[in-house]
Amino acid sequence: MSSIFPTYARWDVTVQKAEGAILIDTNEKEYLDFTSGIGVCNLGHNHPVVHQKVKEQLDQVWHVSNLFHIPTQEQAAQMLTEHSCGDYVFFCNSGAEGNEGAIKLARKYTGKWKIISFKQSFHGRTFGSMSATGQEKIHEGYGPLLPQFEYAVFNDIGSVKSLIDDKVAAVMIEVIQGEGGVHPADPQFMAELQQLCIDHDLLLIVDEVQTGIGRTGKAFAYEHYNLSPDIIVSAKGLGNGFPIGAVIGKEKLKEAFGPGSHGSTYGGNPLATAAACAVMSQVFQPEFLQEVELKGNYFKKLLNEKLTSSNFVKEIKGKGLMIGIECDGEVGTLITKMREKGFLALSAGPTVIRLLPPLTVTNEQLEQAATVLAEVL
Repeated sequence: MSSIFPTYARWDVTVQKAEGAILIDTNEKEYLDFTSGIGVCNLGHNHPVVHQKVKEQLDQVWHVSNLFHIPTQEQAAQMLTEHSCGDYVFFCNSGAEGNEGAIKLARKYTGKWKIISFKQSFHGRTFGSMSATGQEKIHEGYGPLLPQFEYAVFNDIGSVKSLIDDKVAAVMIEVIQGEGGVHPADPQFMAELQQLCIDHDLLLIVDEVQTGIGRTGKAFAYEHYNLSPDIIVSAKGLGNGFPIGAVIGKEKLKEAFGPGSHGSTYGGNPLATAAACAVMSQVFQPEFLQEVELKGNYFKKLLNEKLTSSNFVKEIKGKGLMIGIECDGEVGTLITKMREKGFLALSAGPTVIRLLPPLTVTNEQLEQAATVLAEVL
């Protein structure tokens, strides 16, 4: 009998080893993994460059606290600012912590307290990030939420305008809603949203926890929309499995996060930032990102060819290797059948199959995945 709180509906699989896009369980059954640890292992499992970098750091020092200068932290911050529109970085341990930091930074800088986020968004499960999340199922059972969040309708600029008043500090958005169903933002909507933030002197916060670090074929997904956010939140793929999150902010925000204003005991830990440096050294190469985009286009083409004959499939959507298959009914039993066939996928809400393969996935593995999906659907 387990002594762990039953907060997860666990699969009947125990992984004993993993390499690239392949998992092997304790019964020696092999799985093609298109979950990547829920969008975390963007370079696949046990990537040699990440492995070597972490091992080197482990042999030196793995924790000293942020009272000390940490070389891998400085290096990781520089890599993040070089490949984004931000200038400064605060390191934490997860996407939820990153979004908490972004909320604090926006309120501290502006002196205002309201944040506009979106229905069907997902920003985490801490109390602040849960309150920012526009899904009732995430809120259920926890009593009154923090009152400073109001939810606009995704891709509806009029609904955003209706919520703006003199107490609003920022607008917080995923440019592709992940947990909410793999919904990409409309380019016209994003252009209008950015201009609205400029006109009303609001900060634009982009949650890139799932979409960032190459997942969509860009370093960050906001680049598809020619945005220049004030705050970007990164996590998941940043450490390829090592817990790390980052709040990336523009120059003007520096003084709002001065000494004592925010902190994290483990944030920017030498092991985690060593992993992040190794990840970014691979993912942020232009050739690598271009290959992700090509693979994503190829995979969507395969899926359209193989699945359009199914009346159950309504739409195939997403960018790069973040793909959702919108279905005409619930997909839970289908995901179980795929797992029985040795193929691992996720849901994003009750009717969407979510596919997040490692960015290092091969075309042959994409073809294998499309075949299994076609058989099950």
